[in-house]
Amino acid sequence: METNVKAIELKDMWRRYKSSGDERARERLVVAYSPLVKYVSGRMASGLPAHVDEADLISYGLVGLINAIERFELEREIKFETYAITRIKGAIIDELRSLDWVPRSVRAKAREIERANAKLEHRLQRAPTDEEMAAELGIEVQDFLASLLQISNSTIAALDELWTVGDASGDQVSLLDTLQDPGAPDPAAVMDQTELKDRVADAIARLPEREKLVVALYYYENLTLREIGEVLGVTESRISQLHTKAVLRLRSRLTDDDR
Repeated sequence: METNVKAIELKDMWRRYKSSGDERARERLVVAYSPLVKYVSGRMASGLPAHVDEADLISYGLVGLINAIERFELEREIKFETYAITRIKGAIIDELRSLDWVPRSVRAKAREIERANAKLEHRLQRAPTDEEMAAELGIEVQDFLASLLQISNSTIAALDELWTVGDASGDQVSLLDTLQDPGAPDPAAVMDQTELKDRVADAIARLPEREKLVVALYYYENLTLREIGEVLGVTESRISQLHTKAVLRLRSRLTDDDR
């Protein structure tokens, strides 16, 4: 009964805000959906360096929530929560990027690994092993694995990162969004998103089985890296390496496709 009452109240707040721009209704919508910000911030904080304050992430995420409320169209065939989570993540990532807190050396290392992966995949016609990647980079295998951990601990190496595709509203969409139904924008945008979705699906299908499993458990089952480690019987650090490798592979493949 209480759930029904809340749903009716939310529907009324949406109607009042969208029909007349009622600021009080907008404020109540922000409060009602604020748990989404805490959820997204907590999830993102678990994969970021310890010096990143979750309270800061929440403040950045609130900007995304407010933007989502202002831009959401009630007639869209998509749940507001789905739409808002993407905007909240995007606002947090935008702010972290603007602060430029990722060391240049780490960004350079990530790009170097992406290029090496693309080069080896062309040559081998399969995903390269850790040993092959290390040889291509001219380093020891343990140094390659250490680089993956450094990248994982210093960057937002995730499918949640914004990708260079715009939707009909002019927003950017995340790479992860392309694996889901983002609603129905204009036909051209639908074609663009369908093409990218196919490319991402193909790239994920070509991942080594263990990396593919990590992607599935993390993004679809919402397990943390620690929980995935418990499922697979390995350390959280090893799962972090697998996750970072998977994301760098996907980014190198999609970037290479655009050349």
